[in-house]
Amino acid sequence: MKPDEFDPVHRLMKEGLSSGVFPGAVLVVSKSGQQCFQAACGKADIFTGESMTADTLFDLASLTKPLATTLCTMALVDSGRLEPEERLGALIPAFAETDKADVTVEHLLRHTSGLPDYRPYYEALVRRPAPARKAHLQKLLLEEERITAAGKKTRYSDIGFLALQLVIEKVGGALLSELAHERVYAPLGLKCLHFPQMSPPFPLERYASTERCPWRKRVLRGEVHDDNAWALGGVAGHAGLFGTASDVERLCRFVLDAWKGRTDAAPFSPETVRLFLHRRKVEERAMGFDVPDPVDPSCGTRFSSGSVGHLGFTGTSFWIDPEQELIVVLLTNRVHPSRENQMIRKFRPQIHDAAARAAGG
Repeated sequence: MKPDEFDPVHRLMKEGLSSGVFPGAVLVVSKSGQQCFQAACGKADIFTGESMTADTLFDLASLTKPLATTLCTMALVDSGRLEPEERLGALIPAFAETDKADVTVEHLLRHTSGLPDYRPYYEALVRRPAPARKAHLQKLLLEEERITAAGKKTRYSDIGFLALQLVIEKVGGALLSELAHERVYAPLGLKCLHFPQMSPPFPLERYASTERCPWRKRVLRGEVHDDNAWALGGVAGHAGLFGTASDVERLCRFVLDAWKGRTDAAPFSPETVRLFLHRRKVEERAMGFDVPDPVDPSCGTRFSSGSVGHLGFTGTSFWIDPEQELIVVLLTNRVHPSRENQMIRKFRPQIHDAAARAAGG
């Protein structure tokens, strides 16, 4: 493809910047296994004036769900240590006498556990010493009541992925952050995907700033935006992962290659990837991944119905189309300095349509 085919994408990115959709962004597009476009624009921090670059590290927010928690679960399933149909009550005996005993790993991954979408657990967690917070999280999850029976209704749930974190840490014998690094990122040579926890491993100048937090009383940079994840020390099943657009695209490319059967490399097999991304019904989510909304897809109109992806609250997203072998990663800091900016909802499908068109989709 010719470089000028991406001129409309460049223009749209600049329009997003000038119209206030985001202070800064990085976009990466790949087609048939080759990166064909990358652009960085705007500011990583509007107060210091630092520019966004291809190496900027973003708070990936809910991209943590598919790119850390789900892939760790996938690795455990692939190694035979966990099965999607295993029940929460059997995996963690404390849940056996609760209404969540029959919730399976698959229910948690597909957001059909019946658990609520969100609870402000951080309000209780921050009142306890840091070493005691994980145990108190389990107590809160034990007490949490399901809204519907398991398997009956899809309800996107941060709470479900906090429960899944407890499962994989027990089965895997390590923290989620350690499992993700050892079983997924290190084998694939991905050096920028990480959980900063309370001490970021990279210079702060490399991180895109997010919100001016109303209760932490500071602009967040290099620390997780999500309140519950922050209260848990920066490592949570639903949020906490940071990374560059290039590393996100490389990880998505590996998932796509495994999905298409082009690799048998660690950390999981093509068969396991296909198991997780298989949908038995059109309206069903893949395990751990979102799918295009049939009415108003955030990935625009040019991604196939078999695509998978995810959105993050801070202004991040990725989409993988197996039919076109197309990947689009859009990372922004749209919540900087305030989460009230919602313009990215209209912008996302526009930039995905433009990128797919330029890539030949």
